[in-house]
Amino acid sequence: QVQLVESGGGLVQAGGSLRLSCAASGSILRIDAMGWYRQAPGKQRELVAVIISDGGTNYADSVKGRFTISRDNAKNTVYLQMNSLKPEDTAVYYCNALGVVVATPNYRYDYWGQGTQVTVSS
Repeated sequence: QVQLVESGGGLVQAGGSLRLSCAASGSILRIDAMGWYRQAPGKQRELVAVIISDGGTNYADSVKGRFTISRDNAKNTVYLQMNSLKPEDTAVYYCNALGVVVATPNYRYDYWGQGTQVTVSS
């Protein structure tokens, strides 16, 4: 199994910035993709940003131009730089990884972090 440990959430004023980090650990053979999702009260969980093994990225339309996802493959860590934050960005943010572990080398699992709260005040 893979464990995902998140950090960097908190309270920030509108227009401010936060940087989220997520480190994967375990008996990992490889991680094919990592990303960030968020869930606001009363809403479905939605994709915020994802980065795949070749470096390609995808972003939700609502965060394009404001958020940047990056990855350090040597550390199995993904980052989300969030700038120009808005109150509507308030949500629980979840780290996600798609990877392969030593015990089951022919199967890819979808792993999730515990979630970290991001609150943006007006």
